[in-house]
Amino acid sequence: MSEALKRTPLYPVHVAASARLVEFGGYEMPVQYRDGILKEHLWTREHAGLFDVSHMGPSFLTLAEKSGNPDADHRAVAALAEKIVCGDIAGLKPGQLRYTLLLNDQGGMVDDLMIGRPLQPERAGMLYIVVNAGTKDGDFDRFQAAAGDAAQLIRADDRALIALQGPEAAAALAELLPEAAALGFMGFRRMDYQGHGLVISRSGYTGEDGFEILVPAEIAEAFWDRLAQDERVRPIGLGARDSLRLEAGLPLYGHDADETVSPIEAGLGFAVSKRRLKAGDFPGAERIARERGGELKRVRVGLKVLEGAPAREGAEIVDAGGAVVGRVTSGGFAPSLGAPIAMGFVTPALSGPTTRLGVVVRGKTQAAEVAPMPFVPHRYVRNPQA
Repeated sequence: MSEALKRTPLYPVHVAASARLVEFGGYEMPVQYRDGILKEHLWTREHAGLFDVSHMGPSFLTLAEKSGNPDADHRAVAALAEKIVCGDIAGLKPGQLRYTLLLNDQGGMVDDLMIGRPLQPERAGMLYIVVNAGTKDGDFDRFQAAAGDAAQLIRADDRALIALQGPEAAAALAELLPEAAALGFMGFRRMDYQGHGLVISRSGYTGEDGFEILVPAEIAEAFWDRLAQDERVRPIGLGARDSLRLEAGLPLYGHDADETVSPIEAGLGFAVSKRRLKAGDFPGAERIARERGGELKRVRVGLKVLEGAPAREGAEIVDAGGAVVGRVTSGGFAPSLGAPIAMGFVTPALSGPTTRLGVVVRGKTQAAEVAPMPFVPHRYVRNPQA
């Protein structure tokens, strides 16, 4: 491993567990543990998987001067973030997290991210922001530039960010933090654990119910070990995290989306606020409005590969006549389905369900068809007390 690679606060636990470490987002990260990707994937689907996602970019954007009125302070800090994202940040309720998109002036995706409004009134005027690892330095610079002197962005990527995902995640986390089980999907709040403040959100990127937990570095190893002691929980590497998110039909930034891809092309139109689109007050709004009106040249689709090996990123997608009509952006074997799947971009005319296409793998065309996403149903828990 290059000495230039960064290490998360949980690096020692991965070494102790004999994880296979690889470079990811500039960090030395576990791609798998002893069980291997297939078993880790299925364990998460059936029980609870424990992931180190500390390479991500958690941060807090806080007003420099607060009025003392919680709603007014939230509106003020939201207005700063809304300069560069397309989501309705002003409309966030206390304790609510929202998936949104950071856009360039052409309406291309600079990143996808989470922004949350703290629950506690004394923290009004603050936003919790989590961006992707590979783009975080530039993302943080954009937020600070948008805020100017009105707010300060404080990085929190020196802490550990732990994801606990799977149908038994809530029960396992409740052993340590009973109040976490009351959170609904995309809810978050600060909680105390042994005198330390944690930020807990009911979210994740596997399609399963689960949580992401921001933990101070000084207790990260102990907190991880405490979770891992539960018989329902096993450490899971980034290999299974990738196959889980692929089955869930979730795009990976830098692969299924980049600065040339718009939210509409990527199938992320839900992340574009109707209020914001009507006002046209975010970067690239004109292009996105046109594309919502039907002026689209390409769209992201799911593909079931009907024969042969998995089609990996970069594989050509061809029509019935053999003409190249797109490329695979993510692909692999789906352990939950026992079959290869992929995502890629094609023209809207070829995006209908069951449209027959082909993927070129090692020079040979294999049969494929357009499939609805997610490939495996999401199992988010929106109202745990119902």
